[in-house]
Amino acid sequence: MARTVGRLAPSPSGAMHLGNAFAALLAWLGARSEGGEVLLRLEDLDRPRCPRPYALAVMEDLAWLGLDWDAPPVWQSERGARYQDCLATLAERGLVYPCYCSRRELHAVTEASAPHGAAPVYAGTCRGLSPQDRAAREAQGRRPALRALVPAREVALRDGLQGPFRADLAREVGDFILRRSDGLFAYQLAVVVDDGDAGVTQVVRGRDLLPSTPQQLWLQEELGFPHPRYYHVPLLLAPDGRRLSKREGDLSLRAMSRRHSAGEIVGRLAFWAGLLDRPRPVTPRELVGEFSWERVTRADVTVR
Repeated sequence: MARTVGRLAPSPSGAMHLGNAFAALLAWLGARSEGGEVLLRLEDLDRPRCPRPYALAVMEDLAWLGLDWDAPPVWQSERGARYQDCLATLAERGLVYPCYCSRRELHAVTEASAPHGAAPVYAGTCRGLSPQDRAAREAQGRRPALRALVPAREVALRDGLQGPFRADLAREVGDFILRRSDGLFAYQLAVVVDDGDAGVTQVVRGRDLLPSTPQQLWLQEELGFPHPRYYHVPLLLAPDGRRLSKREGDLSLRAMSRRHSAGEIVGRLAFWAGLLDRPRPVTPRELVGEFSWERVTRADVTVR
C-alpha cells in the first residue's frame, strides 16, 4: 500500500476558528494514524484577502495546537506559473473557453433558473460564441474569465465519511471557472494541481466542500493525476445553526487561547469528533494510536 500523504490546507483570510481546527485535527490524525506524511499548503490565491500576516498567524495556531508538518509550506500565491501550464494543457484539448458574463448577468440568470437552495449552474451563455462575438465583447472592454467545458457525464465517489456521492457534470455542476476575469486562478484548478503535484493521497475537509469534488475528480483525470481518498468531515455549528465563520469572528483560537490551554481545546475537538467519551486535556499525539474513521461522527456538531 502506498504511503499516506495528507495535507493541512488553510485559507488564511482571517483568524482561525474552532471549525478550522476541527477539520485540521482530523486531517492530521487521518495521516498520522497511518504512519503518513502531513503537508502544509497556504491557500492564499487571493492575496488582498489573505495577507501574509494572516497566514503566519494560522501557522502559529496550528503549531500551538500540536499539529506539525513534514516539509516547507507551499504558498498558492507563488504557483501561478504552474497553474497556467495546466490551464494551457486543458485549453490545448479544447476544454477551456472565455466567458464574458458579468456578475450581474450571472446572478440574474442563475437566480431565475436555480431551484431554491440549490447551487447555481452556469447556463452556458458564452459556450458557443463565435470569434466575432468574442472580439465584439473584448472591444467593449470586457475581460473574460476562463471556464472548463465539462462533458455530459456522471462522476461518482465513495466518501470515507459521507458515503456514496454522485453528480452529473453538465446538468448539476456546469462549466465552472478556472481563472477569474481579474487573472486570479480558481480554487478548483489550484487545489487539483497542488494535490497532484504533492502526491496527496488523502484529503480531509469540511462536508460543505463535498459538492465541489466531482469537478475536481474530472480535472484530476484530464490532467493525469490519481484520485486521492476523500473524507468530508461534519461542520461545527453555532447555537443558532450557523456554520462557524471567520467573517463573523466565531470562537477564534486566539481568543480561546486566553482562557484555555491547547490540550483543553484539542480535547474538546476530539470529544465533538467522537474520539473521546468526555472532554479532557489531550495532545494530538496522544490521539493517534486510538484514531479510526469508524469512530468519527457523521453529523454536524452544535458548539455550546
